[in-house]
Amino acid sequence: MAKFVLAGRADCPYYAKAELLADYLQKNLPDFRIHKITQHPDIWEEWLKDLCKKNRWSHNKSPIIWRELLDRGGKGLLLGGYNEFLEHAQLYYGVTSSMTTELMKRVAQENLGTHIEKELEKESLKGLVNPLQVWITSASSLACYHLIPILTSGEVFGPQMEISINLFDNKHTEEKLISHKQEAEDLASPCLQSVSICTQAEEAFHGAHVIIILDDHVDKEINSLEDCIRSRAPLCQLYGSLIEKNAHNFAKIIVGGKTFVNLKTALLMKYAPTFAHNIIAVALGVEGQAKAALARKLKITPSCIKDVIIWGNISGNNYVDLRKAKVYRYESAIWGPPHYSRPVLSLLFDREWVNREFVVSLKTLTATGRQFGGMLAAHSIATTLKYWCHGSPPGEIVSLGVLSEGQFGIPKGIVFSMPVKFENGTWVVLTDLKNTEISQQVMTRMANDLIQEQLVALGELANFQPYQSETDLNQEDVKTTLPTKNDHQERRKVSDDYKDLFTHLMPDDEKDLILSDGDLPDPGTEPTSLVPPALADQP
Repeated sequence: MAKFVLAGRADCPYYAKAELLADYLQKNLPDFRIHKITQHPDIWEEWLKDLCKKNRWSHNKSPIIWRELLDRGGKGLLLGGYNEFLEHAQLYYGVTSSMTTELMKRVAQENLGTHIEKELEKESLKGLVNPLQVWITSASSLACYHLIPILTSGEVFGPQMEISINLFDNKHTEEKLISHKQEAEDLASPCLQSVSICTQAEEAFHGAHVIIILDDHVDKEINSLEDCIRSRAPLCQLYGSLIEKNAHNFAKIIVGGKTFVNLKTALLMKYAPTFAHNIIAVALGVEGQAKAALARKLKITPSCIKDVIIWGNISGNNYVDLRKAKVYRYESAIWGPPHYSRPVLSLLFDREWVNREFVVSLKTLTATGRQFGGMLAAHSIATTLKYWCHGSPPGEIVSLGVLSEGQFGIPKGIVFSMPVKFENGTWVVLTDLKNTEISQQVMTRMANDLIQEQLVALGELANFQPYQSETDLNQEDVKTTLPTKNDHQERRKVSDDYKDLFTHLMPDDEKDLILSDGDLPDPGTEPTSLVPPALADQP
């Protein structure tokens, strides 16, 4: 493992050029790692002087680059400045840099701006980050119960970060909140400074650095899909106004659960516009279900499967994409080192299973509401928060619900699950992925449902009508010769794909464990294939 440290003045063009070269090497060489340090121009010379004095180096310009001796310890081996780093890259890796002078200057100014922003953020957080204020809504839920031990373990925010957990819920849940509080304190975690309870809305999210939005309670009877959708808007409006009023300027807001996740995220962005860039929706729960189903088929552990992509509506009409999915440590005639992987689709010879049983099994998990319980919700949220704070594993694809800016042909302005990576405290949409095109019909179906959800929630549309393609309409024309159903049956048919969204509103003992005929695909139609057409005909 070769680990280099690149340090320089934030506005130095040669630091910018060295940074581009180092990033390229790290991306393309598995054993090359780079750690970057920038200093403000006003303190650069003093900082460099102290560094060289401490390590007995002789260097007086920006940047300075040295190699950490990971296997032997010690002060590190000075490489030199940009010219020496370029010579090293050419000699050992056969790589050079072609960045123009104009680009160097522009990137240098961007680096300076970014450095100043980070320094201001650090200063503003000094008095507040210790402890980190973490707020959890619907805190009497099972998901919160499973989430608290993970947050206090130090795995999410780091073992040195002290946190204060604030449990926010309705007044009638206070007894359960007190129980959660006592159990959390019994953990005696060194990372946990305090646990508090909040049942007064006006006090919610005060000084919050992290806000976790869980599935909300429904206190009144829901008679229709539209009523269920509209019931989300008032609470999101309340949360949005409280976040704008009370939360910290750099608060991270993460929406989890299994009901209208995309919709709630979009509504929060609308009602808390100042924080819109820091609101995301968790998709790792659906991703985990897909990995587990594949693992059972391949007889491996789910953790060996990577890069499954969830597109679209996290808690509704989505598309599970296996074209980039890989399997590690798969026992077969072909064997390799730990980093060796094979495409999932190359190991799934049963295309009938992929196109039908896999699709149905995922729909079954969602429809019953049993499998996507508190444990999975908690783990998905905690893992997403961990990636947000510390970065996702290098080279790994993560599914995340974010506001679309038109990437991949997705309509702008809707919250859509898509492939991203986390780095430097934020996320980057992986628009450079190849062979990720989705058919226009599938994209239109997913986008149309999300757009309609928002319109219904905001009162701009009276009825939700699932997207129907020309094929669907033709099938309906054929069926008109059959005996007609009454209005109640037709209404049940229209919202059939969304019936899973209501199951969590019912007590567990009232949920039917056996799927009805409506939960299974029509024998005369094929479910949406998750395999590219070019592969579907392979044996």
